[in-house]
Formats: sequence, structure tokens, C-alpha cells
Amino acid sequence: MDQGAEFEEHRRHVFGVAYRMLGSVSDAEDAVQDVWQRYATAARPDNTRAWLTTVTTRLCIDRLRELKVRRETYVGPWLPEPLLTSQDSSADAPSIMAESLTLAFLTVLEKLNPVERAVFLLREVFEYEYADIAAMIEKSEANCRQILARAREHLKAPPRFSPAPRKQQELVARFLAAVQQGDLQDLIGLLAQDAVSVGDGGGKRLAAGRPVCGREHVARFWLGLSRMPHGAVELRAACFNQRPALVLYENGEATSVIVFDFDGERIARIDAQRNPDKLGRLPAKEALPRIV
Repeated sequence: MDQGAEFEEHRRHVFGVAYRMLGSVSDAEDAVQDVWQRYATAARPDNTRAWLTTVTTRLCIDRLRELKVRRETYVGPWLPEPLLTSQDSSADAPSIMAESLTLAFLTVLEKLNPVERAVFLLREVFEYEYADIAAMIEKSEANCRQILARAREHLKAPPRFSPAPRKQQELVARFLAAVQQGDLQDLIGLLAQDAVSVGDGGGKRLAAGRPVCGREHVARFWLGLSRMPHGAVELRAACFNQRPALVLYENGEATSVIVFDFDGERIARIDAQRNPDKLGRLPAKEALPRIV
């Protein structure tokens, strides 16, 4: 098998590592291209997947260090760039691989420094042995264990339980109906007590300047948005980052991807990506089912 064909066999894995590390589709695609260029000119490794993972991880650690300054001066809340995925409606318990793609998971990873993020993902998501991780990031096994313990401590949070995909879709449909009908009490009843709504406009589109917290505040916030004047509005259903989502089109232009996350049978988080720089890789509107 030639190098090009062999790389293609691992492209999805390389992208998966890069996207989880960077939280950006565009940056992950750039990383994949950089890895390919290095692979194409390198001697054939004994273990292609391990070699590609190593190079990807090191490139992403360096890239995250560069991005840190930019994200510190970002206007308003920062959210990952949404990634179009599919959702297995027959699955009862999501896998860690699927959960690690959710916006909630990727957002909380922002608490970690680049090396902590790499070790956490390589061990907890991709299930590499400590010896392999140590070689990839050029640290001792003992150091990697310490880094992982520190990362776990940073990410401590009460466990959430996601319902089956069909139930998630039902909750989103009920949420949308309550918003359209202006039913505050129904809307509050669909939200978790500690629900949060986050909007990312990047200073380029109108979005809440800080997260909206608490179910009553979130409910009133979304009802208020629904009453604001808009142009010709269309909603399309989609799945982004392993969660049900709505894509909002205004006058034919995609202006928001709204992704939902859950705790039991309540909506716990709503992420609204409005930054046009992060909406450039959406599918054609006609490829998504129309809601309204």
C-alpha cells in the first residue's frame, strides 16, 4: 500500500485527535494537512497510527499555545466550532468517544493547559497506555500519571446522564414548541434547575455577553429572543457534536447553530454558535430537514 492510501486509512483518527485538541474544524483540518506533509516525506514508521498520533498531538500542543493569547482576548464567551455528526438513535448509552465530541465536553477541556489536554484525551478517550503517551509527549510515565490526575481534578463536575437520542430529539421538539407558543411555564419545566445558555458571536454577531444561568433566566432569555424582529427565518434540524441541533437561517443565510445538551430528561445546556467564522462549513440548507 502506498503512503497516500495508508494515510487515508488513518485520516479520520488524525482529524479526531486534532479536533478534540483544538475545538476547531478549520484548525483541525489544517493540522491534518500538516501531518500528511510530514508523513509523505518521512521514513515509513513501524507503527503508522502511533506515529501519526504523536505528530498530531505535538502539532496541536504547539498550536494551542499560540491560540491561548487569542482566546484570552476573545469578545464574549468562546465556544468550539460545531462539527456535523450523525447520532445513532438506537444507542442507549453513548460511548466516551461520542461524548468527547460534545460541545459541553470540548468547552470544559478549555480549563486544561495544552499538555494536560493531550494526556487526558490520549488516556481517557483514545485509551493509550502510559508508556505510549510518555513517548508521544516526551515525558516520563510517572509525569504523565501526575498530569492526568491534575487534569481530572480540574475537570471535576457532578455527573450528568444523557437520555437516549430519541428522547433528546423529543425534548428539543418540545422546547421549540414552547418557545413558539410563548409558554414560559412549559419552557421552565423542560430545563434543568442549573441550565445554562451560552452564545458565541465573536464580536461579529449579536450574542449574550456572558452565559445565562438558571432555568427561569434561560427560559425568559429564549422567549425574549423569539419576540425580537427578524427577517425571513427558517429552521432546519441537524445533529452537531453528537447532539440534536437547530440551524437558523435568516434571509437565506445561516446565522446560528443551536446545540442542546441534557441531564436526565431535562435540557441542561444550550450553545448558540453565531460567529460567522465558525459557520463556514455547514452543509447546504437543502440537505437539512426543514422545521419552520
